[in-house]
Amino acid sequence: MRLAEHYSHLNGLEYLLVHHPDLWDEVQTVISAVDAEACRTKVSRESATEGQLFYSPVDMNKAYADGFASRGWVQRINTFWVTADAKLLRGVHGLPAAEQRAQISEAGQEPIRSYNQTDFVKQRVAVEVQFGKYAFVAHDLFVKHLSFYVSDIIDVGIEILPMKSLEREMSSGVPYYARDLLNVIRQGRGVPAVPLVLVGVAP
Repeated sequence: MRLAEHYSHLNGLEYLLVHHPDLWDEVQTVISAVDAEACRTKVSRESATEGQLFYSPVDMNKAYADGFASRGWVQRINTFWVTADAKLLRGVHGLPAAEQRAQISEAGQEPIRSYNQTDFVKQRVAVEVQFGKYAFVAHDLFVKHLSFYVSDIIDVGIEILPMKSLEREMSSGVPYYARDLLNVIRQGRGVPAVPLVLVGVAP
């Protein structure tokens, strides 16, 4: 596959080029090593395209996972505690997880364990590869990357998305770069408040 387009939000790419040019090179190497045609294995069952051979999100995700894992990128989970009391939640959300739980319990509320998980993290850089449903991208950008950034686990997040040319040959409901680029741009310069690099890939 090839890196067709990219967009730097809040100087995400500039940060990588200054502090982690090797990691940006690794991301590009992983992308270029994925054989898109080898992932064209999904037979469409949709009425308009029944019988056509599409690119498989499962196969592409596995190819990316193998590529990142072989270079030392690992999955990371950020655990935290929540409660239904908004005022209490505002007071504890920035604390370490153990203190969150303790303060919620001391206030007589039920602490509820929750977490965010990101696909690949290395040297405080996170990568999400999103070939699933389009709604998941907003969760990645506005929840996952932001949560890891606010929790001081990462300094920048990278979101890998299909270009429209790739999305056309996948199942319906898949995200594509141009639409999610708009979703970021129309929020204004400072939202989400985390440095990001959006990456569009194509065969």
